[in-house]
Amino acid sequence: AAAGLSYVGAYVINTYKSYDNFLQDKYALLPATIIICVAVVMFIIGLIGCCATFRESRVGLGLFLAIILVIFIAEVSAFVLGFVYREKVKTDVQGTMRSVFEKYDGKNTDSTVVDYLQEQLHCCGVKNYSDWTTTQWFNSTGNNSVPLSCCRQDMKNCTGRLDQPQEL
Repeated sequence: AAAGLSYVGAYVINTYKSYDNFLQDKYALLPATIIICVAVVMFIIGLIGCCATFRESRVGLGLFLAIILVIFIAEVSAFVLGFVYREKVKTDVQGTMRSVFEKYDGKNTDSTVVDYLQEQLHCCGVKNYSDWTTTQWFNSTGNNSVPLSCCRQDMKNCTGRLDQPQEL
């Protein structure tokens, strides 16, 4: 379990590099760091449990049980906090994404990140392709289209025009 959590934490930290423009909060990597710390603690606790079982130590097994109960209480608390603050996280991420989409011009680094995000997640805009109609880029191009990164990958001749939404 500790190895699995370590992998998940490292994967999240590695993936963050691709999406860091959308997560401007300085605490965005905190959950991944906590996951890695929990993995280390779980490994140590597992060793304590194994040693206590091997030696048949009542004190060691009692300590192991107490630690497991504390971890269970912490997990329940984390679940409750995640449930309570899920809407705040959602609105914060959407607000940050909207600000990045507003900076889109097709050339700068933010534009590259937006294109990468839309291609990797097979999406268009924050909620859907109509989000582009309010951006400065959409109004400046004047061709009533969205970026080509919004096009479905199986569409070869996609132009990004809004009058052909089946291609987006």
